[in-house]
Amino acid sequence: MTAVESSAPTLPELAALADTSLDTIVSLQDPSGAYPASPTFSAYRGYSWFRDGAFIADGVSAWGGVDSANRFHAWCSRILVSRREQIGRIVEAAAAGTPVPDAEMLPTRFTFAGGEGADEWWDFQLDGYGTWLWAVVEHGNRHAVELAPWQDAIDLAVDYLVSSWRRPCFDWWEERAEEVHVSTLGCIAAGLAAVGPTLTGERALAARLAVQEIRALIRQDGLSNGHLSKWIGSPEVDASLLSVIRPLGVFPADGSIGTETIAAIDSQLNVDGGVHRYLADTFFGGGQWPLLSCFLGLALLGAGDRDRALDQLRWAASTATPEGDLPEQVDRHLLAPHMRQEWVDRWGTVATPLLWSHGMYLRLAADLGLRGAA
Repeated sequence: MTAVESSAPTLPELAALADTSLDTIVSLQDPSGAYPASPTFSAYRGYSWFRDGAFIADGVSAWGGVDSANRFHAWCSRILVSRREQIGRIVEAAAAGTPVPDAEMLPTRFTFAGGEGADEWWDFQLDGYGTWLWAVVEHGNRHAVELAPWQDAIDLAVDYLVSSWRRPCFDWWEERAEEVHVSTLGCIAAGLAAVGPTLTGERALAARLAVQEIRALIRQDGLSNGHLSKWIGSPEVDASLLSVIRPLGVFPADGSIGTETIAAIDSQLNVDGGVHRYLADTFFGGGQWPLLSCFLGLALLGAGDRDRALDQLRWAASTATPEGDLPEQVDRHLLAPHMRQEWVDRWGTVATPLLWSHGMYLRLAADLGLRGAA
């Protein structure tokens, strides 16, 4: 359960931090439209992720940053269209039963100019493309933004995901490439379902069938004791699963799967409001992530518990620096404290600011109705 001190920030103070978060994201957005993951962190500097960026754009959109979100979606669209031939080869190979190697699939992160970068990375992840499809529709619906300029890219992303969603790949955390991760399946299902009304013909049918098959697979093999599992066949939970409940909405927060998943993550991974990724996490000692606390807040809000959702937002706010920067994680409660220094020596101090943290703070603050409260 979340512990909230008597000196907890007021609603206007929480809203003011959201305003600061929007300003931070917009000020750091590249002229290309890309959102840098973190402007100074050594391993992230110069790159933008489809997944992180899509959630950032959703938070920005929810807090009223229409132009900024438009520019990010246009950046994603240009990248997909520029890779039309590559996507075509991937789709054709999958249809022929001879799928291309992982190294020839689309990468998960790009330079601001749209390149793939020269350094090695754990790069084959499918979730970002599904998350982008979901986020672009959320943005369009929220602000009556026409999706037509991005439809070509939407179609390409749909073809890519329909052809490849069954493949094992790295998860959100760039780990366990040999597994099929339930949060990845949820991102894909949410994206394909969201863009369904924009599709026509065989593509629309293929997307609809993929969503049905993904949901059936999760129900059959992606549950453990009634809750969503970390990957197909795993009994464990991972905080990324919260996204499948809210904001992606693949399973309702007040349904049996949503209720059990929220309860499992809350009891196993939430310590005083700070949410860990998973129990065996050793990255920077396995700290607590503000963005995951916001995901839990969104799920709790979806289940009707506004008070606890607000507590989660307050905990996330408590991690901000005096300048209003939100970090990737904090070390108040470490799962593997002996591993923290190893990562500091490798990559430097924890990424701060992490724009994804700011994006999730914006989305939860917006859903709590705090916009304009400052």
